[in-house]
Amino acid sequence: MELELNCTQASELDKFIEVHLLPNTTFHNEVRAVIDAVCTFLKERCFRGADHPVRVSKVVKGSSSGKGKMLLGKWEADLVVFLNNLTSFEDQLKRRGEFIQEIKKQLCELQQEKKFQLKLEVQGSKQPNAQGLVFKLSSPQHQQEVEFDVLPAYDVLGDVSTDKKPDPYIYENLIRKCIILGLEGEFSTCFTELQGNFLKDHPPRLKNLIYLVKHWYQLCKEKLREPLPPLYALELLTVYAWEHGSRVSEFNTAEGFRAVLELVTKYRQLQIYWTVYYDFQDLVVFTHLLRQLGKDRPVILDPADPTRNVAGGNPLGWWLLAEEAVTWLEYPCVRNCETFPVFSWDVPTEDPLPSQEVDENGACVLL
Repeated sequence: MELELNCTQASELDKFIEVHLLPNTTFHNEVRAVIDAVCTFLKERCFRGADHPVRVSKVVKGSSSGKGKMLLGKWEADLVVFLNNLTSFEDQLKRRGEFIQEIKKQLCELQQEKKFQLKLEVQGSKQPNAQGLVFKLSSPQHQQEVEFDVLPAYDVLGDVSTDKKPDPYIYENLIRKCIILGLEGEFSTCFTELQGNFLKDHPPRLKNLIYLVKHWYQLCKEKLREPLPPLYALELLTVYAWEHGSRVSEFNTAEGFRAVLELVTKYRQLQIYWTVYYDFQDLVVFTHLLRQLGKDRPVILDPADPTRNVAGGNPLGWWLLAEEAVTWLEYPCVRNCETFPVFSWDVPTEDPLPSQEVDENGACVLL
């Protein structure tokens, strides 16, 4: 499909997405049915024979499934299992191994029941000391598969509200624990619901642009055979480009794609954050955000977890991706009649920090 995308005219990108990138509806529905059954199993049956009472408070679909991003042939996602027996971030770190083993044992039994239309394979974990285990659903008929990471997590948020921010104390505690343990971003799975909600209400055309950027990223990954920045960083960069360059529900896809490619080439200047779920009002969070945003760029903070810079730690990967973006900026998919570049959104490379001061009670006040 790389050749097809290379040769696709800018005016044909929407058709390319529809034909090549949007999921097979039948397979999509079959996957959802199986995952709903697996979620019910994890909540109601998984720990019935455990030595100690274990309660699953909820199971949340994250990553590709929770955020609505699936590509033809391959779908990667998370199932985050929130356990009442995990009562702190330290608990999650110390005890997840025992819960992973129990979940693996039970899923293997479910696999033997062969009650689903799709083939279910429990694969264990990809890496030693992994945060979870992996299982795969596949359909030879549709030549598609979906791979899930099953991740036990501490239910720090409880019932998530869509119309108000979490208590700042949650983030204060998260920041302190991550600093003490030296594990920034380690507990981002605890905030999976917020990550999903962050993208849920965006317009369909933006989600299609994310499909396109994700496909481009996969092509680069296959070509370069080198570790690249996390795909989540590119997804967030796409949202940022739309928020600051368009904000309309109907936009030109080629213009959006070009804007994202140009931002990738400017990766050394990126400083991006959101204040949807945390902000500068709390002193501990304020101080931490200043520290995070003062780090070497690129900085793209997880909108749900201020301890996680999803763009950090791989300068070589960013350089390689930027070199590919420079090449792609010459392709017909972002040019008019292969002669002139399409109009590109005017997107700043950084979010400015708000002016603030601390009052006599130690609270941060926006100026």
